Amino acid sequence: MTITAEQRRARILHVVRELGTVRVMDLAERIDTAPVTVRRDVAALAESGLLRRSHGAVSMPLGTAAPVAATGRDRVIGMLVPTVGSYFDEVIAGARTAAAAAGARLVLGIASYESSDDRAQVDQLLDAGLDGLLLTPNWHPGGDIADSTWIRDLPVPAVLVERIAAPGSTAAGLPTVGSDHHYGVLLALRHLVTLGHESVLLAAREDSWTAHQVRAGYADATGRLGLEPRPVIEIHRPGLDTDAVAERIAAEAADGVRAVLVHNDHEAIQLTPALRARGLRAPEDLALISYDDVFAALAAQPLTAVSPPKRAVGTAAVELMLRRLTDGPGLPVHHVRLLPRLKVRTSCGGDPRQQ
Repeated sequence: MTITAEQRRARILHVVRELGTVRVMDLAERIDTAPVTVRRDVAALAESGLLRRSHGAVSMPLGTAAPVAATGRDRVIGMLVPTVGSYFDEVIAGARTAAAAAGARLVLGIASYESSDDRAQVDQLLDAGLDGLLLTPNWHPGGDIADSTWIRDLPVPAVLVERIAAPGSTAAGLPTVGSDHHYGVLLALRHLVTLGHESVLLAAREDSWTAHQVRAGYADATGRLGLEPRPVIEIHRPGLDTDAVAERIAAEAADGVRAVLVHNDHEAIQLTPALRARGLRAPEDLALISYDDVFAALAAQPLTAVSPPKRAVGTAAVELMLRRLTDGPGLPVHHVRLLPRLKVRTSCGGDPRQQ
């Protein structure tokens, strides 16, 4: 019988917990799976923080508490996201793997960015008999929703995912797990400074929470690094403003600014040929960094990218939820921010083999 990747990874975690440390080859034999498949699964589990790899062997992370499976057995965890098919696919994947490893069931709801039916989707999820809810609400980008009382008054524990409630709002006291996008932007700009750039452009969308976090991070990072701030190049119509954005970047390049951070991968990939048509090749004429790292490595010219820990966010959100369900109201409210990484590829002069 064919098993899913989540079931296979749950078996891997069970064996590692039982043995403490095990060689990958022995692990593959124990679960009767091809070593190449096990190596991929181990890499994904290590990326999510569920396993530790060292010299061909795997073990539980240092400081791991009692087996998670005992805390999540038969729990039902709902998860509301604004989209699938890109950024949140990896968040969901991390959550699914962690839930499966804990013996819990994950139930998914989707309330698109264009809609305002968060509450209706949550009500439908609650009908599934949830024990807890992972929630990514459609808050207005850059701010809190006008009324989040219903979130505070949910009948089950809730953890915000990739959202930060405004201080003093009705949702400010909820636990949250997300990426530190301010830090991610700082990583990108700091790298460009090491390449000798004294000014960096930001071309950014305006239609998502992450976009506004990136914008705020740019304002903060330019100040910290002593860079000359430039007006944000607006991407009002994702996928349709490519030529206008390329013209703006070309004009700034003619004025001496030869570095740009683009949110997100979709826009950065479309921009590359438009910039080349205007005589700007990366990295010879322009250092280009994308933000999100969902598709950046797949571009014809692999793009340097800020990579938020999307899968690890999903994992950490499930683990925090299980702790809340186990420890109850006595558990302090956690606001967990996970740090992105910068993956240097050829658009900033990196090794073309680094993906």
